[in-house]
Amino acid sequence: MSSALSCDVLIPDKMCFRCLGFVLLIWFPGAVNAQSETEPCNAPRLDGGFFVPVQVTYSHGTNLTYACDNGRKPAVEGWWATSTCQNGKWSPKPQCIDEKSCLPPSISNAKYTQNPNDWYKETEKIRITCDNEYEVKNNDATAECKNGTWTSIPICEKSSYACDEPPKIPHAVIIHQGYQDLFAKDAEVSYECEDGYAVEGTADTQTVLYCVAGNWTAGQPCKLKPPVTDRTNSEGGTRPGAGPGAGTSGVGGTGNAGGGRSTSAGSGTQPAGGRGGGGVDRCGEIPKLINGAVETERMSLKYKCNEYYELVGAAEVMCYSDGSWSERPTCKEAFCTVDTAQYYGLKTLPQVQYVKEGQSAYLECLQQDQYGNYFAVAHCRNRRISFQGCCSRYYITWGGC
Repeated sequence: MSSALSCDVLIPDKMCFRCLGFVLLIWFPGAVNAQSETEPCNAPRLDGGFFVPVQVTYSHGTNLTYACDNGRKPAVEGWWATSTCQNGKWSPKPQCIDEKSCLPPSISNAKYTQNPNDWYKETEKIRITCDNEYEVKNNDATAECKNGTWTSIPICEKSSYACDEPPKIPHAVIIHQGYQDLFAKDAEVSYECEDGYAVEGTADTQTVLYCVAGNWTAGQPCKLKPPVTDRTNSEGGTRPGAGPGAGTSGVGGTGNAGGGRSTSAGSGTQPAGGRGGGGVDRCGEIPKLINGAVETERMSLKYKCNEYYELVGAAEVMCYSDGSWSERPTCKEAFCTVDTAQYYGLKTLPQVQYVKEGQSAYLECLQQDQYGNYFAVAHCRNRRISFQGCCSRYYITWGGC
């Protein structure tokens, strides 16, 4: 049996209570911490003012009221103030400051350097920086403390380059982004199509919109996914019309003279033999390649894609002895499109612009300065366009923007 249980048997009642209290402190050490978390406060030191009630110490939670002498004022709004004892410290700290000093201004949607004293001396200045979605009104970003008040406090207003909430796309939802009704320039939002839908004209289920010069870029709708079809034997197509060297594609070159490549002997399907065996003729019609071209050799075909497209699969297709072709490649789009008419602030061009995958293009803006027109840089990454906002040619030349 523990000493705590035998206390009332071995020692008198008063001593038993002391023993029991000691045991409870061991069992409940939080009781000690609770006392330390509610420490009393000493009387504050207040230069140039007075407070009530006047005591040597104040218990936790006590409110103190103070005022300041002539020529001074509390470091908070009003001619009198209160402070509360919180775990051994006064909050807020009682202070009397020069009446010509200023309290921190309240400026929405902005940041500025905070004075560690929580107040500013006369003639002291502050300079604000607006949040990304805002800009300083009338280019006035500074304020000065004069005779206890601030001269014309700066205002942050909605930036002309900021965008309102993104548009709704049917069968899609914005992902990884909490709701907000204002977005900074160059911001981007990602949409995810509803299950069973894909971005129109692609197999992608996600699309991205960008905030450019106050407007969101145009978004492609989400459509029901089309059934999978075999496009191997479709007619050859064309590459983007605006791309350099655009043209048609199809069958190119002629069969090579002379012997073909040798093949290993044995049973089973193998590439067709020499000219006597028919070569590629054995396999009949030569498969075309959409957005690409093909060159014929004696026993195989060589495929390549047009500019702005990327080959997926083996470039060489074999004609087997049983009259079948080996697996044929396809040409995947490797470019982004920019319709300048869809972007506010860009100079409208007569046709859609194409930017190769991994490359950038400079698009002329409407804005100008003494060096000429501004330009926006369009980057093509993963077949999606992102922008750097309109920038002076001078800064672009020197590596800015």
